[in-house]
Amino acid sequence: MEFNFKKSFRADGMHSDNLSSSREDAQNSASPPGCRRVLVVDDNVDAAEMLGEMLSLAGHVVSVKNDPITALETVQEFQPDVAVLDIGLPGMTGYELAERLRDTASCQSCRLVALTGYGQEQDRRRSARAGFDHHLVKPVDFERLMNILDQK
Repeated sequence: MEFNFKKSFRADGMHSDNLSSSREDAQNSASPPGCRRVLVVDDNVDAAEMLGEMLSLAGHVVSVKNDPITALETVQEFQPDVAVLDIGLPGMTGYELAERLRDTASCQSCRLVALTGYGQEQDRRRSARAGFDHHLVKPVDFERLMNILDQK
């Protein structure tokens, strides 16, 4: 599922919101300042969709995937600025997914964020070795995630 949240301002200073699930709209629209293309990968469908909605409402273009294979297939077309990955994924761990994303041309420079229930120091070190730039523990501190997205 992919969302694009657009905020349009009228001449009188009022705004109107339009939530679109169209991939073409998301890819063809000009991104407002601070807008990031965010890939969310989590096998917990409800958690992934909720995070995707929150990020969309914050003005980001979001693609939500529930398995690592589909996420890898999406990266070339979606070209995320940031990927938020669960570690405990079926068929391939989030660590493996991070390493594979780093190997793709379209995600070499994207910021990788681990979002996981694993929060011990050894988990954080393993995340860093796998190529993650940040390690967040569930439940997500949304303000902290937004600060990460705001970084250049």
